[in-house]
Amino acid sequence: MPFRQVTGHRPLLELLVRAVSRGSLPSTLIFAGPGGVGKRLTATALAQALNCERPVAYGAHDTEIGGQPSSRGNDACGTCGPCTRIARGVHADVLVVEPGDSGSIKIDQVRDAIDRAAYRPFEGRRRVVIVDGADALVGEAQNALLKTLEEPPPSSVFVLVTSRPDLLLPTVRSRGHRLRFGALSESDVAAVLTTDHGFSVADARAAAATSDGSVGRALEENTEEAVDARDTAARVLHTVAGTTNPQRRLEGGRALAGSGDREDVWRRLLALSSLLRDLCALASHADERVLANADLVPQLKSLLRAFDAGRAVRAFSAVDRALAAIDRNASPKIVADWIALQL
Repeated sequence: MPFRQVTGHRPLLELLVRAVSRGSLPSTLIFAGPGGVGKRLTATALAQALNCERPVAYGAHDTEIGGQPSSRGNDACGTCGPCTRIARGVHADVLVVEPGDSGSIKIDQVRDAIDRAAYRPFEGRRRVVIVDGADALVGEAQNALLKTLEEPPPSSVFVLVTSRPDLLLPTVRSRGHRLRFGALSESDVAAVLTTDHGFSVADARAAAATSDGSVGRALEENTEEAVDARDTAARVLHTVAGTTNPQRRLEGGRALAGSGDREDVWRRLLALSSLLRDLCALASHADERVLANADLVPQLKSLLRAFDAGRAVRAFSAVDRALAAIDRNASPKIVADWIALQL
């Protein structure tokens, strides 16, 4: 998957494209950020860009401000022999090290990669070693890798992919240039689910609303539970929209709490946060195409009579505090009742 096909993270991708094109790419990179947001895909795209036989202009169909064509460097074509072999994981010069059945990366795996990286590339221009789940490296493996990172082979690039960079030794972290990947937007998550995983638009948007910006998390979610969470959140907003009666509002709290399962409440609060974010956008007359729940626009617009911009922002902030309370092990039912009174 070339850089241009990776969803989100545009500034980081452009940085990598420029570094590859100018020959200024560091020998060691640390891709750090939440799980399931595209770090491994970006590492693969980097390997393709370094070894593609027919590179193409990155962003050739984009325009900069003022309508001028963009010129950010070259990207992989994605279709030549090296690109397709890298995508399939069978390229001789692209090595992937990842946790085994034990859930950790052992020293023997690292030694094998180090030995192979010491030689000149067999068929490509650069050898790329991708350590996926680098936080799973055992201590001995990290120390073995450190010696190579201190004096890396001139034709090799090491990419450490991790969602928990603090578990890497400080000496390992200091040898790599860290690129921080953030969560994806809900619209980006939904686009990946529909394009690459066959989700319907409604299911994709429901799953994205409870994904916390992670395609990986969205794929792990039960689709029916995600749809139920968004439907419940929408019903709660309609319940509290037109009443100041505490008893009526607490009915919404009971719907949020359900059986009191912490994961269910967390999922419904995420969906509630997503809907409120869209209400804030609609209240400020934003383009409807940027909405995470664009398929629910009629329902959202009907809520605008009760949720002006100020109320929507206050409610969104309250949900954020409720999520933090759940994360600190507060009672899900108490949190659900509290948020129903705050909306």
